[in-house]
Amino acid sequence: MTLERIDPTAVPSGAGCQECDAVGGWWVHLRRCAECGHIGCCDTSPAQHATAHFGETGHRYMRSFEPGEEWFWDYVAEDYVDGPQLAPPQARPESWPSPGPEGRVPADWRQLIHR
Repeated sequence: MTLERIDPTAVPSGAGCQECDAVGGWWVHLRRCAECGHIGCCDTSPAQHATAHFGETGHRYMRSFEPGEEWFWDYVAEDYVDGPQLAPPQARPESWPSPGPEGRVPADWRQLIHR
């Protein structure tokens, strides 16, 4: 397996999911495209924007954008992979709740997630 498509210099597109932020949505966890830096929400989140990004772009490698997590996911191999250190920041702000962002998560969020 080769990871040549990972760009360690690509900076994150923001602190939260771009698409959710654009429409006032919310997420459970965040993922960072290791090829271009796009931040999208995880597959547990209602909108699943990280996977949609893979489907639209073919960018196969995502890294967790959660504090304390450093794992990479390969959508093509459907498995975890080891990857290089990426440009900072490595995660969403630690002060942000999960799910988040604060003020946009509905009270019944557990009924709205994908399991």
